[in-house]
Amino acid sequence: MSEILSILQPILAVLVMISILVQAKGTGLGSAFGGGGFYSSRRGVEKVLFRATIVLVALFFIDSIAVHLF
Repeated sequence: MSEILSILQPILAVLVMISILVQAKGTGLGSAFGGGGFYSSRRGVEKVLFRATIVLVALFFIDSIAVHLF
């Protein structure tokens, strides 16, 4: 069980990084620090990617705790 969790952790880490970088692709440096633009709601693929990122982060968190417990 420990080996599976240890293998799963870097895979989840890479998936989290990719999903975050894909979301940040369209933002400029100014908006990264709170400036620029207007609020727009998430639609379609953006919404799915946002929710998938939340799920991936939750799975990574659970896996990180489980690695230390087992």
